[in-house]
Amino acid sequence: MKKRLMAGALALMMAGSLVACGGGKDTKASSEGESKETTVAEKSESQSGEKKHYKFGYTCMDGTNPFFVTIQDKIKELVEAKGDELIVTDPGNDVTKQISQVEDMLSQKLDGLFMNPVDAQGIIPALDLAKEAGVPMVGFDTEVGDMSYLVSYTGSDNYNAGKVVGEDLVKKAPNGGKIIVLDSPTMQSVVDRTNGFMDAIKDHGFEVVAQQDAKGNLQVAMGIAEDLLQSNPDVVAIFGGNDPTALGALAAANAAGIKKCMIYGVDGSPDIKSELASGNSLIEGTGAQSPVSIAEKAVQIMYDYVEGKQVEARYPVETFLITSDNVAQYGTDGWQ
Repeated sequence: MKKRLMAGALALMMAGSLVACGGGKDTKASSEGESKETTVAEKSESQSGEKKHYKFGYTCMDGTNPFFVTIQDKIKELVEAKGDELIVTDPGNDVTKQISQVEDMLSQKLDGLFMNPVDAQGIIPALDLAKEAGVPMVGFDTEVGDMSYLVSYTGSDNYNAGKVVGEDLVKKAPNGGKIIVLDSPTMQSVVDRTNGFMDAIKDHGFEVVAQQDAKGNLQVAMGIAEDLLQSNPDVVAIFGGNDPTALGALAAANAAGIKKCMIYGVDGSPDIKSELASGNSLIEGTGAQSPVSIAEKAVQIMYDYVEGKQVEARYPVETFLITSDNVAQYGTDGWQ
């Protein structure tokens, strides 16, 4: 009997030992599984926590125009401050070249494109390329021919910029008179400004003796104005679609010895403001805009969009008149 009890006790001890060993194995396996799951989770969290680096493209109609230089510099500053990259191109007012440059940028796997067209309609082939590549475009300053290509647009209220200039001319020349208009039909921003100006002076006794395409360029405007002023030295005013055009007209008027002529531009550039502050210039005023504000808004829109946030179709930026009466509050050493 004693032997049977000892045998039973031994059997129970062995069984307990086996159970204990089995339990230890299961615990180890569970621990290893939890460890592996934790490692995967930590790795996934690390990957999702990494900041994505973006590569954006930038194109504008004329990279030498001080207005666009300011926009480009500000966008580049803001993008690079986030550790991202901005590829900059300058087509020099050549839409064919702009299309080629956009195609080249797209081959570099862009995450987005800041778009300002040389020609609103002519740029469509480039917009098609970007759409096919799935690259979102944020337009700035100048609209494209079909705005559905853009995820959003920001720019000055160009119509109002021309309108406030026209209203100032009506006030200062109540009897009307002959005027010259130097526009740029392929630049939608200038078209809008010209429309605003023309609507403001309508039915106020003004006669447009000449309306020519200055291509938004100082040198081109100067050459055109020189010819026009020879045959129309008695014009009361010249409207330039942007400040470089107005400065070209000023150079031509000064060379021709014109003493009475009100010259207007649109931009609010430091050069124009310096003329207004001088007190002895033919420059009468400018429909001012803020390239700094446009750049800041364009960058905000782009980042909001690529990060999945909702954006509006349009973000207008205020325009206003600067003359010798209020130029001091805006300063002459930079853009507003």
